Amino acid sequence: MSIFSGEKTVGRDIGSEEITDFYYTYSSSTYPPDYQRYRFYAENGQHYFYHEKREGDHWPLTEDDITVSGSKVLSDEEWNRFFGYLSGGTVKNRNEDVVDGDAGPWLYLYWKNDHGTMQEFAFASWNILKEFEQYCIDLMQPGY
Repeated sequence: MSIFSGEKTVGRDIGSEEITDFYYTYSSSTYPPDYQRYRFYAENGQHYFYHEKREGDHWPLTEDDITVSGSKVLSDEEWNRFFGYLSGGTVKNRNEDVVDGDAGPWLYLYWKNDHGTMQEFAFASWNILKEFEQYCIDLMQPGY
C-alpha cells in the first residue's frame, strides 16, 4: 500500500496549520437551480472565509449567476472553531464520479503534503456537518 493511500483523520494526522483550503459545495439542478459554496483558506499567514450563492433559471449556473458573495479575514478564534468542526473527520483519496449527479454537499480538504490525491473530506457525524453549515451562515452575517 502506498503511503498516500488510505485515510487520514483531521486533528490527528492533519493539523490546523497544515490546512490550505477547504471547500463545501452544494449544487442542485432542480428548478430553480441552487448553488452554494463555502471556502476556508490560508494565505500569507492569514485565514479567510469566502462564500457565494448562485441563482438563476437555467443550468448550469456560472460565475455570471452569483447573486451573493463575500469574504472576511478570520480571527484565530474563528479559524480554531472551523478546525474544531473538521477535527475527527476523515480525508481519503479523491474519487471523481461524473455519473453520481447528486446535489452534495461535496467536501474537499487541501492540506500540505496531500500530494494532490487525498482531498475528499467527510465530517465525523451528520450533526457536526449541520453545525458547520450553521457556522458558515453565521459568518455571513454582518458584524459576526
